[in-house]
Amino acid sequence: MKLKINKYCFTIFLSLITLSIQSQSFISPLKIPPALSANFGELRNNHFHSGLDFKTQQTVNKPVFAAEDGYISRIGVSPGGFGLSLYIDHPSGFTTVYGHLNSFSPEIAEYVIEQQYLKESYQVTLFPDKERFAVKKGEQIALSGNSGGSGGPHLHFEIRETKTQDPLDPLLFIGKILQDTRKPEIRGIAFYPVKGKGVVNNTSDPSHIYISHTKTGKALPLSKQIEAWGLIGIGVKAYDRMNGQNNIYGVKQIRLFVDNMLIYSSKIDRFSFEKTRMINSFVDFEEWRLRNSFFMKSYIEPGNNLPVYNRVINHGYIDIDQERDYMMRYELEDYYGNVLTYPFVVKGKNQNIKPILPCKNYMAWNLDNSFVDYDFTLRIPARNLYSDFCFVHTSTPSTTYYSTIHHVHPSPVPLDDQARLWIKLNADILDRRENLGIVEIKKTGKSSWIGGDYKNGGVEVSVKELGGKFAIDIDTVAPKTVPLQPEKWVSSGKIRLQLSDDKSGITSFRGEIDGKYALFTHDIKSPVYTYYFDENRLDRNKEHILVFRAKDGAKNISEYRYTFSY
Repeated sequence: MKLKINKYCFTIFLSLITLSIQSQSFISPLKIPPALSANFGELRNNHFHSGLDFKTQQTVNKPVFAAEDGYISRIGVSPGGFGLSLYIDHPSGFTTVYGHLNSFSPEIAEYVIEQQYLKESYQVTLFPDKERFAVKKGEQIALSGNSGGSGGPHLHFEIRETKTQDPLDPLLFIGKILQDTRKPEIRGIAFYPVKGKGVVNNTSDPSHIYISHTKTGKALPLSKQIEAWGLIGIGVKAYDRMNGQNNIYGVKQIRLFVDNMLIYSSKIDRFSFEKTRMINSFVDFEEWRLRNSFFMKSYIEPGNNLPVYNRVINHGYIDIDQERDYMMRYELEDYYGNVLTYPFVVKGKNQNIKPILPCKNYMAWNLDNSFVDYDFTLRIPARNLYSDFCFVHTSTPSTTYYSTIHHVHPSPVPLDDQARLWIKLNADILDRRENLGIVEIKKTGKSSWIGGDYKNGGVEVSVKELGGKFAIDIDTVAPKTVPLQPEKWVSSGKIRLQLSDDKSGITSFRGEIDGKYALFTHDIKSPVYTYYFDENRLDRNKEHILVFRAKDGAKNISEYRYTFSY
């Protein structure tokens, strides 16, 4: 008898062996007691968290070390995002990423400054030759920091597959540096009747039930009885916990059972950056946008093809078609195998299912969709929606803005990429068209500049979600530059300028001294721009002229000049 082996399974088997071998060789990027402030796959606004966030004892400048032999393949400097970042390619086929750094090692820092002056830009993405920065495992490469889009000092650490750049859970490689015996924690369960096909407690609207806990942390039963009929989906709000930490983390595995049958299972070990926005289908997007609360759906919408689903029956939907108790349970599991089991009951009870109302503007997830009116158009390319929906547009006259206010659907709807939105001007402004832009009007009445370009008597812009109020506004005020203690610039060895803009935001800036590019550093969390005196590029014992220009999102340009002796 011959043993037949499925080639696909065999390939996965070999990959797992390779991954297991590699996980033996990577080390922690820090040499302090390991503690996490965030784990892999954690739920974030419009994306999954792509690595581990290591705590750095609430301070910056902790030495950062290469996790394995390799070479620095990429260097990033940005006011936002990862701030200062390093990427190391390893012979094993993986890439490690180190983000939110405070500084690079001296040799790397010197190279970066050279390239910034060559490109005349603070923000750079560099790809050094393989031979330039070879590193050994355990070699110091940087100091930890809080640069870029960081909410506090920490080190963001990733491990990616080099070929695809897909992020993988670093715990698969370095999980042994931590110990964890705490189970995940359930916070709530949501029920989603399918419109026209299901009902829960006599309504077709979603129902979110938050779960209380005893003083010892045990989850209590649902606070009310759930009666359902027809087709429904279910979601869960949950977090993971770790030993010795007060943080909440993302749950790695979710399993939903109905009458002891596994109908849904997801596990977040890897994903692609191209699909990370699909988190908006993985979660209840409306609940997140309106109440800042993450409920994870245990069913899959047709436009969602995230590779995190292991087993799903009937797309995760449950057909309640008998008047009996349906015994359900969630199993929530973390990387270390700690499992929380939460049983609950859905009582099957025949109820009236409301029919779907007629729809004027039906939009299908897999087709090109558009809505066209004389003063407003919306075009959504195919496969930008995760499910079909009935689009609703209303408008309100305005004396505040340069157009009517357009209500682009009454509830939040996510888009996988973007849609094009056009709004007609009430009256064309021939001499100030470039200063026009579309704004989103918040519930508070304040507006947020989105931008756009003049087109056919209106303004067109890309949007990445629906559900807001939009109108045309104008920005004719240039950015403002304020010098900070110029009398101390020379003695302190640095020039500090405070830059602000009242509406459309700063889009670019440039500093010059004596007509030559001057490198000003900047972090998104601060309005301060700083130039450090560079003796290799600035002559001493003479008078210098500083010129600092800034441009905002409406193309207004300001110029600040100052003469100083150095």
